[in-house]
Amino acid sequence: MGPGEPGPGGVKPPRLLAVGRLKPGPEEALFAQYNARLRPPFAVTELAEARGSAGEVRAREGAALLAALPPQAFLVALDLGGETPSSEALAMLAARWEATGRPLCFVIGGAEGLDPGVVSRADHRLSLGPLTWPHFLVRGLLAEQWYRAQAIRAGHPYHRAWRP
Repeated sequence: MGPGEPGPGGVKPPRLLAVGRLKPGPEEALFAQYNARLRPPFAVTELAEARGSAGEVRAREGAALLAALPPQAFLVALDLGGETPSSEALAMLAARWEATGRPLCFVIGGAEGLDPGVVSRADHRLSLGPLTWPHFLVRGLLAEQWYRAQAIRAGHPYHRAWRP
């Protein structure tokens, strides 16, 4: 089963729309490692980075992200101002999001962040914490946390709840 193909029970894979092309290197390897563990893995769409002033870049990239969304998508925006759930809470959110029956789609903006139009369209804003992460590294962090959420839901020992 490859990215974009239905997973167990015909579950459609979550989509990941990301600004920028991930080049070979440690960020790509980290994302690939965890995406390969996901059932089903993220179906990834990379969008070109825009040029211009910060506002122009956000607007152009935001328009491209919104245009790439599947119809009726449940949009989760990776946003520094979003909710910072625990891994257990993310697992519960994942179950709730999947239960909507809508295509699940995560968006990661470029170096200038997400356009306000994307943030306002989001059904949920998710933060990986108060630290600022490079947008290419966020892909690997998201894939690891999504795998962890799947492990929690499946009762797999990958997540050690007893650890702080």
